[in-house]
Amino acid sequence: MTAFLDFPAATFDCGCAFWQAVTGFALSTRRGASEEFATLLPSAGDAYLRVQRVGGEEPGVHLDLHVDDIDGAARRAVALGAVVVDRRAGFPVMSSPGGLPFCLVSGQHRFERPPLRAWPAGHRSIVDQICVDISFPAFAVEREFWAALTGWERRAGSRPEFEYLVRPAGMPLRILLQRLDDDKPGPCRAHLDFACDDVPAERRRHEVLGARVIGEPSWTTLRDPTGLAYCITRRDPATGALQPAGHR
Repeated sequence: MTAFLDFPAATFDCGCAFWQAVTGFALSTRRGASEEFATLLPSAGDAYLRVQRVGGEEPGVHLDLHVDDIDGAARRAVALGAVVVDRRAGFPVMSSPGGLPFCLVSGQHRFERPPLRAWPAGHRSIVDQICVDISFPAFAVEREFWAALTGWERRAGSRPEFEYLVRPAGMPLRILLQRLDDDKPGPCRAHLDFACDDVPAERRRHEVLGARVIGEPSWTTLRDPTGLAYCITRRDPATGALQPAGHR
């Protein structure tokens, strides 16, 4: 499983530069017919974050699921409630029952988490989670869809509005499912989460790089310089487990 950061043409270079700096990963050579794709390359382990230049005006996040049998996986996804949106790229671009875009692609990955990055302030952090934000009316169907499609066990999260899927050993990303308070139906969206062992230090690091804090409930919500939302959480970056409330 890889996560794509989708940036409009006007902010693509800015988005690439920010996420390269904030993760500490290198940026691959651009590829694609219009050089619209690139990969964020950790020093070791699975390259699980990628960037894409897209049409439209708003940035976003989508998932790529890497499978052995694309056609079989597509049929199974449709049977579970997904819709095929496009096949012109040579692989199915799909939408979940709640409207979250994802792709089914071939390719092998190493299932090896990259090493944690230690920053000058002495703390560590890593992008380790994709959170699917789901409207209240769509939550029951959407959570069942992702559990069935991945085959990963679904468990209760730290708060009533959260559930998560237990990722295989070595998988860099896990899936968090968040039920939004809004009773109005609307398409699902996704954002990335950082785990870190010092939230104030991590927040300052992001702000220096150009991010803007937009909320601090039990986690810190920010927007990168392109306007893309993401979060910093007080989860142990080595295990993903939530750290005590008094932890920085």
